[in-house]
Amino acid sequence: MAGSLLPVDEALAILLDGVLPIPDRETCDLVEADGRVLAEDLLSRITQPPFSASAMDGYAVRSDDATTGATLSVIGTVAAGETPEMSVAPGTAIRIFTGAPLPPGADSVVIQENTEVMGDRIRITESVAKNANIRAAGQDFREGQVLLAEGRLLDARNLSLAAAGGHGTLPVHRRPKIAVLATGDELVPPGEMPGPGQISASAGIALQSLARENGGETRDLGIARDNVAAIEAAVQRARRWGADVLITIGGASVGDRDLVGPTLQSLGMSLDFWKIAMRPGKPLMVGNLGDMKVLGLPGNPVSAYVCALIFAEPLIRRLAALPASNRLRRAFAAEAIGPNGPRRHYMRARFTDRGEKRVAACESQDSSLIAALADADCLIVRPPGDDAVRPGAPLDVMLLGGDIS
Repeated sequence: MAGSLLPVDEALAILLDGVLPIPDRETCDLVEADGRVLAEDLLSRITQPPFSASAMDGYAVRSDDATTGATLSVIGTVAAGETPEMSVAPGTAIRIFTGAPLPPGADSVVIQENTEVMGDRIRITESVAKNANIRAAGQDFREGQVLLAEGRLLDARNLSLAAAGGHGTLPVHRRPKIAVLATGDELVPPGEMPGPGQISASAGIALQSLARENGGETRDLGIARDNVAAIEAAVQRARRWGADVLITIGGASVGDRDLVGPTLQSLGMSLDFWKIAMRPGKPLMVGNLGDMKVLGLPGNPVSAYVCALIFAEPLIRRLAALPASNRLRRAFAAEAIGPNGPRRHYMRARFTDRGEKRVAACESQDSSLIAALADADCLIVRPPGDDAVRPGAPLDVMLLGGDIS
């Protein structure tokens, strides 16, 4: 397989074949559980509300008594956090505030706006139905009820529900460990001013961010220079950390200084493939080094990021027990696009009209232009050998931001 250009879908199927969610689980405090994946069904420990309570400020009454024009004696008051000390008998009412427990004998609450106060009595100005303005015990959820199903990606709303259900910690899947290694003599760390012939190592930052967005825990292995010893040392650091996935950037092609593939194979990596029929990003290496999956991405930052979207994202999400992302959308060409070549082309593009879902390809598709990727809204997906596209024609696009769940 190493000598041919593999179609993208076939390559992705090979990459994901046999990949299962990481079985390890952890217990995580609620405040640290945002973005984690629930490892088992979460049952409520309590009933909510634990008692029937007033949903409004008003008067707890018997609905049979609370007809228009009726007058009732106010015999007490109950507020939130208090326990009613008396019952509502026929012809009586108890002043009640939002969240207060419903007194025995009452079956509804008449809101204060529908009463007229007359000393220690009230007059009902609008009748009230049974169970009106009451939050019934267990109306939200009951003890033992499944609050959140296994596999739920936890967010602020889920965590609030878990807290309301009596939980302070949650069982979650371990995050997949993603080690990222940049390679090349020309690279300098971000923030360091490049000298002659040098460039900033920008791709690693993007890939670590993408991995975390998709449920991964990342380890920056830094920059390995173009020599076997440096690459070997970085790979061993990834293995000692227990990385589930090693992503390398650069050095995976066939040049004299492309040492990543040979070095990994000398360490025992089995190679699945290393060239795919896509642009940007033809040189992409996939293999296994023991239990660690290896993805060797192109050194070009744009190519590396596009390849990571297509291959690393689904791999990480599967390991993290997350559902596949949903970046693909249907849009329409805002202008003509020329015919495509023999490889699937992911063209950087912008929406010219979001309401009409019209997209235009960026003027230059040069894979060295990082700013064009940052400005793009999506990638137009062109099949191999695709004919020229006329304005208004439907297109498949991959979103680069927004809701992809």
